[in-house]
Amino acid sequence: MHTNRLSLLPATTLLVLLFVCIATAGTDATSGHSRNNLFEVRDGGIIRGPKERRKLALVFTGHEFAEGGDTILSELKKHQAKASFFMTGDLLANTNFSPLIHRIIRDGHYLGPHSDKHILYCSRETPPKTLVTRDQFFADVTNNLMRIEAFNVPGERIGWFLPAYEHYNGQIVGWTKELGVRLINFTPGTRSNADYTGEADKNFVSSQAILDSIVSREKKEPAGLNGFILLLHIGAGPGRQDKFHARFGELLDYLLERKYRLVTIGELLAD
Repeated sequence: MHTNRLSLLPATTLLVLLFVCIATAGTDATSGHSRNNLFEVRDGGIIRGPKERRKLALVFTGHEFAEGGDTILSELKKHQAKASFFMTGDLLANTNFSPLIHRIIRDGHYLGPHSDKHILYCSRETPPKTLVTRDQFFADVTNNLMRIEAFNVPGERIGWFLPAYEHYNGQIVGWTKELGVRLINFTPGTRSNADYTGEADKNFVSSQAILDSIVSREKKEPAGLNGFILLLHIGAGPGRQDKFHARFGELLDYLLERKYRLVTIGELLAD
């Protein structure tokens, strides 16, 4: 079991937990949204790192598909950039993806949990109602953690969790803390997380529109993309022909030209 993992976390991660408690203490009771010089927090989950430093974290989630994985990893290596990969237990258990997972680890990227079975933990209503019991949540995330550790990743290196569907509430955040990991989510303001949509979907967003939204946000905000947690998917499946991973190198070119450091989620959030 992973209920005592907190005592195993490295000192930098424990400092992060302390800082996040400070940030959460200033949360607006109505919106659940707070800001300080360290983190931007929503309903207890970290959605942005420090704005005063020119760092951002590229995070990828994966469940069924991972056809962009090799291209993404090759572009990251070419650009000497790091990223974070949050994978479900189902994907990790699929031996077809084992070489990809080994490459992620070998290249020095972060591998973290995204739910074992890609479960929707809470409803879409406002406020969101928890749809699972504490025991169900613990079993799901613990199984996901065990799948990661099966790739010889020490448990104490797994400090960050990104929930399935990028959806959570305060109760899910609290349960996550009990497991010794911290919940993060993407920074809103771009269309990057829509790269899974297919051409037949009503909410389809083209790769060009995704790139344009990132550039537009970077130019409009005084802090640019400093501290951003920019979420993409490692695969979209056969329903999308306009694969964003084909444009990923172009995105990295732009970010590096703008002098951003592309770091793991741990480096972004640990000071």
